Amino acid sequence: MRSRLRLLRFRPQEAALVAITAVWGSTFLLVHWAMEHSGPWFFIGIRFLVAGLISVIIFRRSMRGMRWSDIGAGAAIGLMIHLGYGLQTVGLQTIESSTSGFITAMYVPLVPFAQWAVFRKRPPAMAFVGAGLAFLGLLLIAGPEAIVTLSLGAGEVATLIATLPIAAEIILISVFAARGVDLGRVTVVQLFTAGLLGILTMPIAREAVPSFSWVWVGAAVGLGAASCVIQLTMNWAQKSVSPTRATIIYSAEPVWAGVVGRIAGERLPLTALIGGGLVVLGILASELRIVRRRATPVDDDCS
Repeated sequence: MRSRLRLLRFRPQEAALVAITAVWGSTFLLVHWAMEHSGPWFFIGIRFLVAGLISVIIFRRSMRGMRWSDIGAGAAIGLMIHLGYGLQTVGLQTIESSTSGFITAMYVPLVPFAQWAVFRKRPPAMAFVGAGLAFLGLLLIAGPEAIVTLSLGAGEVATLIATLPIAAEIILISVFAARGVDLGRVTVVQLFTAGLLGILTMPIAREAVPSFSWVWVGAAVGLGAASCVIQLTMNWAQKSVSPTRATIIYSAEPVWAGVVGRIAGERLPLTALIGGGLVVLGILASELRIVRRRATPVDDDCS
């Protein structure tokens, strides 16, 4: 037996996930600004209601054929989006974005194990290696100070809990995509579900409607459009991209956030640059496959 490593090229679906991850990473700054003028659950509600309205315009022709399976899938995914994005936004009120990125990164190693539990199929060994490298890179991006001084305040606890629905969202998208639900209908339902739950959470969290501000209005509309594109692309791409590989790609989110921060005037320390390199290395490692080739038997001629 002879083994060799083969690097698979990015398919269009994977390239699309890389693109939306770049968009995703740029949202941290906008959310941080918006939290100075709005509460987290109101902002999440408006953001995803806007995204839902945009998706209705895009998929208006397919809405007449709505099935209960589409509603169920969209509601389940929407609930995870509501909890994941909502709790992460709550955390961003009191903690730095680097600390938020570090804690949120916990979903990276969670997904392969969750995939194992749901699909009863062990992911390839290189997927675990890639996830480990990406997570180590995210630790370095957060910085040694964030790791050493990390304390579990309200913001940290909220962000840590958010990693569970984020991992569940990725798994659910793959599960329902494999069952052949309608892409457009599920996207509409999940976005409206996340938005409505955000508004309904306000009285529970005792959150008031904020005063009008173009900051949260602009951020909500812009991020609503971005959320529509992100969720639509995830639903489409994860029909053929495994949850583990998708998670490795998503783990580059803090790298893109760092790029946006640098454009805005921030300067990444050396450890963060090394961490970004490890995330990229993790993505490449997840694309490696060990291919075993049997040795060609040699025929013995007896003459």
